[in-house]
Order: sequence, then C-alpha cells, then structure tokens
Amino acid sequence: MSEHRRKPPPPQGGGRAAGRRAAQPPTSGRRTAPPSNAAGPGRGRGEDSRSAGRTGARDVPQRGDAAGGRRRSPDAGRGRRDGGRPPVKRFIDYPRAGKTGARRWIPSWKLMAGMVVTMAGLVVGIVGVALALVQVPSAQKASVVQKNVYYWADGKQMVVAGGGSLNRQIVPIAQIPLSMQNAVISAENASFEKDWGVDPMGIARAVVKMAQGGETQSGSTITQQFVKNTYLSQEQTLKRKATELLISVKVGATKDKKFILAGYLNTAYYGRGAYGIQAAARAYFDKDCADLTPSESAFLSATLNGPNLYDPYGGQGPAATPEKNTKRATDRWKWTLDREVQVGRMQGLERDKWVAQGFPKVQKPKPATNRAGQIGYLTDLADNYIVAHSRLSKAELDKGGYQIYTTFDRDKVNALAKSVEEVRKANIKPKVRDVDQFVQFGGASVEPKTGKIVAIYGGENALEHFTNNSDYTGVQVGSTFKPFVLAAAMTHGKRNPGLGPQQSDSQRTIVSPESVYNGNNKLTLREYNGRVWHDQNGGEWRQPNDGDEDKGLVSLRTAMQFSVNTPFIQLGMDVGTDLVQEAALKAGLDKDQLSSLTPTFSLGTSAPSAIRLAGAYGTFAANGKQTDPYSVEKVEKNGRSAYEHEKKSAQAFDSNVANNVTDVLKTVVESGTGTAAKLGDRPAAGKTGTTDGNRSAWFAGYTPQLSTAIGMYRVDPNAKKQEFLSMRGVGGKPTIHGASFPAEIWADYMGKALKGQPVLQFDAPQAIGEKVYGDGASPSPSPMPSTSPSAMPSPSASSSPSKHPSRSPSPKQSCSPFDPKCKPGGSGGSGGKHGGTSSGAGGGGESPSPDPTGRQPDGGLFGGPGG
Repeated sequence: MSEHRRKPPPPQGGGRAAGRRAAQPPTSGRRTAPPSNAAGPGRGRGEDSRSAGRTGARDVPQRGDAAGGRRRSPDAGRGRRDGGRPPVKRFIDYPRAGKTGARRWIPSWKLMAGMVVTMAGLVVGIVGVALALVQVPSAQKASVVQKNVYYWADGKQMVVAGGGSLNRQIVPIAQIPLSMQNAVISAENASFEKDWGVDPMGIARAVVKMAQGGETQSGSTITQQFVKNTYLSQEQTLKRKATELLISVKVGATKDKKFILAGYLNTAYYGRGAYGIQAAARAYFDKDCADLTPSESAFLSATLNGPNLYDPYGGQGPAATPEKNTKRATDRWKWTLDREVQVGRMQGLERDKWVAQGFPKVQKPKPATNRAGQIGYLTDLADNYIVAHSRLSKAELDKGGYQIYTTFDRDKVNALAKSVEEVRKANIKPKVRDVDQFVQFGGASVEPKTGKIVAIYGGENALEHFTNNSDYTGVQVGSTFKPFVLAAAMTHGKRNPGLGPQQSDSQRTIVSPESVYNGNNKLTLREYNGRVWHDQNGGEWRQPNDGDEDKGLVSLRTAMQFSVNTPFIQLGMDVGTDLVQEAALKAGLDKDQLSSLTPTFSLGTSAPSAIRLAGAYGTFAANGKQTDPYSVEKVEKNGRSAYEHEKKSAQAFDSNVANNVTDVLKTVVESGTGTAAKLGDRPAAGKTGTTDGNRSAWFAGYTPQLSTAIGMYRVDPNAKKQEFLSMRGVGGKPTIHGASFPAEIWADYMGKALKGQPVLQFDAPQAIGEKVYGDGASPSPSPMPSTSPSAMPSPSASSSPSKHPSRSPSPKQSCSPFDPKCKPGGSGGSGGKHGGTSSGAGGGGESPSPDPTGRQPDGGLFGGPGG
C-alpha cells in the first residue's frame, strides 16, 4: 500500500473508530498485547513502528475498559476531552452529585454525622468560652442585707423594718447535724454529691412534667439554689437562669460540696423571718440547730418547699390555713423520712421509730420586736401585696434596701385602732367574765373610687396576736351578704316558673326593691318554680328568722331593713345562687373566700375578709364601678422603680342598680337594725350581719367617700381544735349582733375619719324593675308598708318579738297544693321534723347551719365555712 493512501494515525482521544472498538465486547477476559518487535509479513521496521503506534493508540482505551470490566462514564470521557482532568470532588457534597430526584436532596449519613459533630463542637466551644468569661460574683457584696423603709400615704416615714433586722445566723457545716444534711439532700437533690452543679436529667424531667400539665418543678440542684441565694437576684428571666447554670457549673467544679451545702442551708428561707438553719431551729423549736432530731430536720426541710404553705400555724391566704398547712407539712415530713430510707441515708428501723413518735411539736410564731401595735399588720399587708402583684419574691424583699410607699393614712389607722380599743376597754373584761376571753376585732377602710386601703385593724398587737384580722380569717359575714342577692335580682331578674332553670335575662323579670315576699319564720324553701326544695337526703329546709319572728308579707326593702332571712333565701333560689355568686364576684369579693353554692349561700355562709367586704360595698358607693383594694402605691430601690400600682376599674353593675342598693341600705341605717351607725346629718348606707350560734357579728357600710367593714368573733388560739366560739354573754349582753359593738365602732371611727370633709349625698335612684310576688305572697293581701319604716311594730328585728306579728299565711299563701308535707297555717310554728333550730337573736339575721336532723355541724348544712 502506498504511503499517500495510508491514513494518518488517529488522535490520542481515539476518535469515532476507537469509540466503536471500545464499545465491542472483549474476546476474552484478558487481552495479551503482541510482542513489540513482531512484524507482519512484508512490513519493514519503519512501517512496523508506525503500525504499532497506531495499534497502541487504539488498544489503550480497550485495555482500560477490559480491565475495569465496565463502560466508561460519560463524565470521564468529557473530562479527558476537556483536558484529561478527573471530576472535582466537593468538601460538602450537597446537593449530592450523581443522584437524581428527591435522593439528590437527602443528606448522606456522613454529612449528618459531620453536622452533629460540628454542632456539638460549637456548643462545647461556646460553653467553654462562656465558662471562661463568667466570673463568680462576690458573695459578700451580693448578700449585703439592708433595711426597708415604709412610708405613709402622705409620704412621711412610717417605719424602718425588715432587711437588717433579718433573723440570720451563719453556722459552719460541723454544727449542722448530719440528719439535716441527709434530709435536705434526700428531698431536694439526691445526686448532689456526684453531680456537676447542675442536673440535666432533672431539668429535662421538670420540662417534661410541665409539658404534660403536671406539677411545676424547678429542676434546680442544691448548688443552683445556693448560687441563686448567694450570688444572684430572684428575678425569673432567661438571662438570670443561664447565668445561674454557668456559675453553678463553675462553683460545682471549684468548691467543696460541704461548702456548698453549708452555704445553701445558711442562706435558704424557712419562714417566720428565719434565714438559715440556725434561725429556723430557733423559730420553730427554740433550740440550736446542732440539737435537731432527724424528725425535726425532716420537717424543716419541708419548709424549704414553701414556708407559707408548710407552717402548721398557718400562713397568708385561704389556701394556707393551719389545718391545710398541718396536713401538707405532715405528708411532706413522712415522705422525707421515707425518701431518706429509699436513697440509703437512713435505716428503716430508725425511720419507723420517728414515725411512731408522730409529727414533731412546733412552737408558736414569735415575730420580730420592731412591729408593735398595728405597724406589724400594716407592713405584713404591704409585703404580701408586693409579692402577689410584682416580680419581687419574699426572699428578695427581705434582703432589704427598698422604699415602700403605702396607701395607709396614719390618722385613719390611729382613729380606727382607738375606736376599737375604746369599745374593748369599756365592755370586754376577760378578768371579770370568762366568756370575754379570746374576743377578736378586725376591720378595714377603703376609698370606694380609688380602692386605696386607708386603714386596717389587725388585732390588739402584732407582737402578741399574729393573725391579721383585717385579712382572711374564715369568719362568716352573715346578712352583710344580702345586698349582693338584691343586686343580682335587679340585674338579672327572677326566673319565670314556666321555663327551664337556664333562662336568659330577657326571659326573666327584673325585681324591684318593693317586691313582696313572705317573711314568716321557718318557711319551707322552694325552688324557683314552686317545687319544695329537698337536700341530698330528701329532707326539706325551713328557714328560721332572727328570734324566730314572723314578719308576714314584707317588701324586700323592709326585709333588708330588719334583716329578715326567709325572703332573701327564697329570692336567691328564684334568681339562682350562681348569679348571686356572680354579683358578689363583680362587686369585688374573692372566689376563694366564698362558700359552696347552696341555698344558704344567699344568707352569708361565705367568709370574705374585712378588706374585701369593705371594697365590695365600696362598689355600690362608687355607682357600680369596682376597683380592687390595694395597699402599695410604688416600690423603689436605689432610685429605680421596682413596682408601681396600675389603676384599673370596671363597671360591675349598672349605676341605677348600685344606687337602688344604696337606697335600700340607707333605710337600714336610718330606721332599721343599723341605727347605731348613724352619722348625724351625713348620709350613710350599711348592713348588719350575725351568724349562726352568735359566733360572729359584722357591720359594713359606706358614705360616698369611705367604705368600712368591722367584724367581731371569738376563737381560742390555744385550743387543739380551732373553732369559732359563741359570743352570747360577751360584754354582759345576752347576745352580740352587728347592731351592737361592730356598728358602734363603725360609727365612732367614721365620724373621726370624715371629720372636716364635705357632707356628700348619694345619687338619687330611679325606679327599677317590677313589683313581683315571691312564693307564698300574693297581690291581694296588703303587705307590710315599706315606704314608712316607722309603721313597723318594733324598732328592731332583734330587740323583742313583734307586738303585732302578722298572722300566719293561709294554706294558699304558704303551701303548694302538691306538697303533702305542708300543713296549712304551720309555717310559723316549730317547723316539724325539718324545721331547723332558732338562729338566736342578732341584728344581722342568721346564717343557718343545722341539718334536717337538728344537728349543727361546724361547716353548716350546705358545706359553708364553720362558724
């Protein structure tokens, strides 16, 4: 073959022919190249060389494919065509090369593992840097204790208290008994001696528990509690919590566990003003902490869980009564002993010994000595208000340094205390009469339009009597509750007997104060539709009146004027006790201080505090506008505001409803059971109240400028079973009622408090509602006049039986034709099997508590609070 017809050697890339040959399958699994010096017949060396070069160029890709046993990747071909470079590999292969569809976007396990390692490294690095940067504050600077300064409403200093007077004594760990250490570690942080200062599992458990809606848990270790008490504030913020965790880790790594435990036990708050284990041992057991028994230590560890709820002598608020606190403390004490056995810090036999001996005996509280007279009650009330309405905790407040500006008027506080003590000194003589022992007074005075608590009377002396009688005491208020029933009747109306129990206001009949009800004694209680009411045992209830008097058909105005019970318990049934409760709450009473919704709810089985009662009456004085009572205007520290009161009010009742209630209550003071509360030419409205067994007596009333409630009761603080005692014979009087000492104190105080202030008139009421006739009443008989109270046979419902009592109603008036148990004309008699008992004389009308069998349980037939 001639040279000019020979094709030039193919390019190194192979061309199309090489591509075709590469696509042909190999002839064998292994290809052997011919010897390099082999020459075909008829070929010279030069030709052989050129031929071998061309053959080699063709054979290279074929050998590569045959050796790999697979076809080349198109990318590889392109790479060689692009210069022979292999594909570039990425550090993070995402989206993933060589994958299509959704798989291209799914990270590989290598990528995921790398991300996890990277994140863990970042977290460790950040925490490491944070730990390196955070500094443990100086405990000395953080725990400097100062005093708080309290100011009167006029800005003048009231007292310097708290803070520096804290009952705190630091003791070394050697003086803290091992039993106390074991109790606290077992109950609070069983892993304390092994953890790093924080417990991640504990925090996780707390988060899960809260997420599940279970009991709120802090997840804090003893180290964290020590750090918070010693170095940080008590504010609840993420920044403070993060700082606490970091410092806790650092403290846990650098401080000895004994040092941390001693610091915690010496800084923790145990209640009764006691900070630290030594002060707590003295406050509860009057001994040094070194002498505490394992049983006493178990109890003290319980107080760390919330001293207000674990002091057996009670705390602040209706949830912290002595009974409830004792139950909680006993349960926690027993649980702590069991827990010590569970974690191996006490032997079972020793636990059994202490359990057999019973709950340890705790001594009565002994308050600090700088709060004599009413000052202690005032500062306590202010402290409690601050803790309840601001971000400041009790522990933070007790560290001191705050300026507390109160609403208390010094002149009014002194005037109220003087009025009470004058009545006490003149009438209550415990050395002469045994029955005069344990008599208590409580009172509060509130501005209706602002809600400011201007005065309270908490007891004889805050250093001797430790319960603030102006705050919650559990004392029933009796007939002072009736205005809320009337307000509900004038707001929502009486239910229509022909409709179901759930009726809208448009289906009801708004009730006028001139509506007529049967006021005879021991009437059979009926439901709104006229059916006889039966209790859960099938018994009827026949409501007694004060002094077992029959009053005949009376208007609601007259029934309020002379505190007749039967019309108001029936009115409550006609309106619905749920709406009576709603009216009381709208007026400003606290739901936690109200009794259960049973028929006698309308007669005052609830036990609101004097403060709340005065505030609720103030709603009527303010034309239906309700403002919560408050005692602190503002709190400052180092020139900065720590709390400031926000003024809030709401229209609880239509102004005409409130004005009509006021007009009815004016009748009580002018010519009813409250005449002892007259203020001369100054108009006043109010209501007397006396409870079953003569166990408490009240007078609550108001002028346009001031609303005040005064309560009186007896209770033996030394008795094993705390109960309210009868006041019959107190002060040499056969009975004590709201028209006696409480009304006398009220009038004397209000005269002093309002001296020099203008005489303001109440807004005149407009006609409201319809004159309805309650069960047993009828338009045909002439009811007792209501517009002329002087026409009543007796000036007071409680002074003596009526000279001309109304005749007993006819069977048609008092009995349902479907009631076989009702005997005609018997409504004024003994009441039969279910007639109840006499409630005793009392200006305020009684709150019945006997059950249908004649028993008189402490809690009342319908489950109201005792007394």
